[in-house]
Amino acid sequence: MVTKLTRRLVRELLETIILAVVLAFILRGFVAETFIVDGYSMEPSLHNGERLLVNKLAYRLGEPERGDIVVFRFPLDPSRDFIKRVIGLPGDEIEVRGNRVFVNGQPLSEDYILPDQDPVSFPNLRVPAGELFVMGDNRGNSDDSRIFGPVKIDLVKGQAMFVYWPFSNFRILP
Repeated sequence: MVTKLTRRLVRELLETIILAVVLAFILRGFVAETFIVDGYSMEPSLHNGERLLVNKLAYRLGEPERGDIVVFRFPLDPSRDFIKRVIGLPGDEIEVRGNRVFVNGQPLSEDYILPDQDPVSFPNLRVPAGELFVMGDNRGNSDDSRIFGPVKIDLVKGQAMFVYWPFSNFRILP
């Protein structure tokens, strides 16, 4: 025979599970999302197979900044997500000569890229309003804005905040 206590415990357990599921959907939909790095375009900053937490509120509450690592829907196939570093903001003039990136005529300090890469050049481009110029840190192995053009800010899902897996690689991203 089911007692009042047993019914109450089952009811509380079901309410707790339902609340947890609802909160998980809300958090994933509006606050944070996980992302798995697929490929080598962000070496040495991020490694293939690492898992990240992406802050989806970052650009609802603020603006992207040069140097941010962002996850966005790939402009040529919005069903795919890409991860790259913001190099140019709306209105910036971008040029790549050899292995040097110039923003508004000034060389960009980039201590995060792989050294000794093959030279990769890109002619001057002014980043349109509402868009970002993004590049992978492993420039010789990255499909980025040099290939598919600037990314509409509306396609940006969020800012990569930290690597959580594998746990031995746990780190907060700058």
